[in-house]
Amino acid sequence: MLHTITIILKEKYETGRDPFNAPIYEYADTPVEGCLVAPLKTEDIVNSLSLYGKHAVYEIAIPKGDTHEWENQKVVFLGRTFQTFGYMVQGIEENIPLKWNGKIYCEVYG
Repeated sequence: MLHTITIILKEKYETGRDPFNAPIYEYADTPVEGCLVAPLKTEDIVNSLSLYGKHAVYEIAIPKGDTHEWENQKVVFLGRTFQTFGYMVQGIEENIPLKWNGKIYCEVYG
């Protein structure tokens, strides 16, 4: 049986502009239940470093039907904060037998 966890997705919203016209963001904590988290294999870590220049640590499997924005977001799980990066890879829900159809990499934040 697979063990899922609840991930806190820190969704960022633009709330205004500063005097230099750069966006100002605020964060809202959104719990997302039923996520799978898996450490990456060495070859995946090397590939992410080559492709993105970032050191991927975990891969998050996202439940079917989730509509949150996952790319370039902060997430909190296992007592630490991580930053997602890259594109969310998504499959066709009807063709995947389990509860998850999306996945994204994350690196340690901070």
